[in-house]
Amino acid sequence: LPPALMWSLLAPRRVPTVPVKNLTGSSPVNPALAGITGILMSAAGLPVCLTRPPKLVLYPPPVSKSEIQSIPGISHTCRKTTKKQAKKGKTPEEVLKKYLEKVRHPPDEDCTICMERLSAPSGYKGPQLAVKSDLAGKLVKCGHVFHLHCLVAMYNNGNKDGSLQCPTCKTIYGVKTGTQPPGKMEYHIIPHALPGHSDCKTIRIIYNIPPGVQGPEHPNPGKSFTARGFPRHCYLPDSEKGRKVLKLLLVAWDRRLVFAIGTSSTTGESDTVIWNEIHHKTEFGSNLTGHGYPDINYLDNVLAELAAQGITEESLAQEKD
Repeated sequence: LPPALMWSLLAPRRVPTVPVKNLTGSSPVNPALAGITGILMSAAGLPVCLTRPPKLVLYPPPVSKSEIQSIPGISHTCRKTTKKQAKKGKTPEEVLKKYLEKVRHPPDEDCTICMERLSAPSGYKGPQLAVKSDLAGKLVKCGHVFHLHCLVAMYNNGNKDGSLQCPTCKTIYGVKTGTQPPGKMEYHIIPHALPGHSDCKTIRIIYNIPPGVQGPEHPNPGKSFTARGFPRHCYLPDSEKGRKVLKLLLVAWDRRLVFAIGTSSTTGESDTVIWNEIHHKTEFGSNLTGHGYPDINYLDNVLAELAAQGITEESLAQEKD
């Protein structure tokens, strides 16, 4: 044989790799499709080597009770919520008075609540309110103007906890609270590191909310609600910023803002416990669903989400550990 041909026969052939997300059939790449791909490549004279992707790792390795540590600077290892926070006992008019200035000559623009001109009466058509429909008010921090009639109606349709949130820019006036049903939040340190945070241990949060009956603050008072997927395990790096996030999450828990009752965006089930706009990491050792690590932006993103709920470092001075 010619030397060139002999060399081509003896030289090692590079085997192309066909990545397959999951050979068990639980991912969008079906095992049958992977098999067909292999057959076609083999028919074309190409050797095939199928590779398995990274494995989904939801939980850390087993941890004994003696390895679990409390978190320095944070008292206790558990928080409970048992009942709805007491209302402030003030009328909507009294609440709004703290946050509004009356406007004698409204600007020539629409009220973003009823979409009628601010210079015209409010378009609110609900129950009679003790406020004139043609009066307008300006929120003192953000400066947005609305019909007083509309603001009172909006407050009555909310949690009525003494706080107000501007419907235009979401600025919060007062202390915002939510409608999270009763449950328990546990938190402690475990001796394992998260991907991307090999220099520190891990804060584990365990949320547990049982099913129950909806209260007057919920979408369907008196109707039962489900609580799927509990206990839910979540993870933070035990770093300075991770502990800061935990302290703010404790404030969110106490203010009943971590969960709500509504319709699940993943299953479509109604009257069930859902996350409430504060994202958590529920994968310990992978990030295949986007709810794990490494994620260099996560801590900053969740701090922004907490701030959107009115929870910042200033909130820590207002709350007890």
